[in-house]
Amino acid sequence: MSTGPGADSAPVHKPTLDTRGRRETFSSLRIRNYRLFFTGAIVSNTGTWMARITQDWLVLSLTGSAAAVGITTALQFLPMLLFGLYGGVIADRYPKRQLLLFSQAALGLCGIALAVLTLSGNIQVWHVYLIAFLLGMVTVVDNPARQAYVSEMVGPDQLRNAVSLNSANFQSARLVGPAVAGVLIAGVGSGWAFLLNGLSFLAPVVSLLLMRTSELHKVERAPRGKGQLREGLRYVAGRPDLIWPIVLVGFIGTFGFNFPIWLTAFSGDVFHVGAGTYGFLNTLMAAGSLVGALAAARRGSTRLRMLVLAAGVFGVLEIAAALSPAFWLFALLLVPIGMIGLTVNITANSAVQMATDPAMRGRVMSLYMMVFAGGTPIGAPLLGWVTDTYGARVGFATGGVISLAAAVVVGLVLARVGGLKVAWAWRHGHPQVRFVARERLATAA
Repeated sequence: MSTGPGADSAPVHKPTLDTRGRRETFSSLRIRNYRLFFTGAIVSNTGTWMARITQDWLVLSLTGSAAAVGITTALQFLPMLLFGLYGGVIADRYPKRQLLLFSQAALGLCGIALAVLTLSGNIQVWHVYLIAFLLGMVTVVDNPARQAYVSEMVGPDQLRNAVSLNSANFQSARLVGPAVAGVLIAGVGSGWAFLLNGLSFLAPVVSLLLMRTSELHKVERAPRGKGQLREGLRYVAGRPDLIWPIVLVGFIGTFGFNFPIWLTAFSGDVFHVGAGTYGFLNTLMAAGSLVGALAAARRGSTRLRMLVLAAGVFGVLEIAAALSPAFWLFALLLVPIGMIGLTVNITANSAVQMATDPAMRGRVMSLYMMVFAGGTPIGAPLLGWVTDTYGARVGFATGGVISLAAAVVVGLVLARVGGLKVAWAWRHGHPQVRFVARERLATAA
């Protein structure tokens, strides 16, 4: 992989291995700039998770509709679907640190605006819809800039580890945020959770200001010019190792990650529990996600077959959870769902970033995020309607079936592109499925 012009201008941080030759879980935190970034992010991520849980519960309280929760989620991700690729062009063209200073401050102001409306007692569902859309507009630039900026902080040797720790950071906040949100909603109301979220964005702004720009791994920015968006699309279209992981996470993100809809519906309509238990369910899923992220941080390589396998297991687990007859079984299944879901996301993210030239990374990651998160405006209202019409179990199972089908199809396509074929065998009384080279099959025959 090309490291881009000037990549050696920053201090070199070689991967740190433990006594067994595996990468240390927190090795990228040895880098000062990334340590600042990580610290600021965990504060704002906690606030973000508080706001997400509070927003979903507020919309459900105002409307009594799972479809309305889906509409809110859709509006937040609609800008990514419409404008995501342009956000990648901006991220490749302008200094990412300055872009992030702007976007993080704007996200904080959106949170404070929602807090003022809620605390004043004037909140209406259209207010939530509007602010969700504005948050999405800011995210169009924030997401690709933040994803691509990681490589500038840590360099190519630590990129995979840093991507995994970013996810661990997000999921660690998910352990705390929903629980705090549940307490605040029940104790003092939704407005205070929104206010704390808005103020939490001061942390990443300060961390960005404290960074030493001389220690960044410089990447040549794309000059202004026509056709940059089409250039990015052509780059991905000619790379099967990029396009098919992006296609897979697109299906998973659009149909398999609609947990705000399903968990609110299961909490209210199936198991009849309150906001505190709803927050607890989110915490269980976050615990599994955190385990998945930390496990990914220790892996030294990223393989597409792991991505396909994890996506298939993710679909099966969602189907099992949808059919769970008891609350305790449903709750327990959320832990492996979170773990495997995070494995899918990190494996795809790492594979795409590591295979992409640094000068194209903003555009490629904007396409990745557009497909992964931008599909939510399609999937969230659709599965919200399925959930309202046919019940929470059918809605959840539908997401699992689509995720499983996507994993099977993409796995077969990747096998064909790589000159592989599915081989079935019985070993020790159990069926085994493997991908083997076509030449080996021919020889065996």
